[in-house]
Amino acid sequence: MGQGNNFSKGLLIGFFTGGTLGAALALLYAPKSGKEFRKDIKEKSDEYLDEAEKYISQAKEKAVDMINEGKKRSDKLVKDAKERSDQIMKDAEKVYKDAKGKVSDSVKTGKESFEQKRDQVKDAIKAGVDAYKESKNTGE
Repeated sequence: MGQGNNFSKGLLIGFFTGGTLGAALALLYAPKSGKEFRKDIKEKSDEYLDEAEKYISQAKEKAVDMINEGKKRSDKLVKDAKERSDQIMKDAEKVYKDAKGKVSDSVKTGKESFEQKRDQVKDAIKAGVDAYKESKNTGE
């Protein structure tokens, strides 16, 4: 926007300068009375003011359009960023739930395996105690 604004200013300055110089030269070389000369200067200056007002009005409209377009783009960027962050959060929650489920399954499997081994050790100890008692009873 800054480069276009500089171009617009330069164009406006060039327009006024060229118009003023052209009008002044045309009026100076035209054989007219002072009254006619002043009238022509006034008419030309009014014409240039009208054209300048039109140009300024158009420039304002373009600036407003550019601002509105920029606002629309920034709103869209914000909306897109929010949608992406929401999706990332959903994905993160899914990964968390999956990991939690796998950990729970692993803990459950580990607990079952531990209980199975514990029962085997208990049975082995009981068998050893029973065998000891039996050998002690038969030995007496």
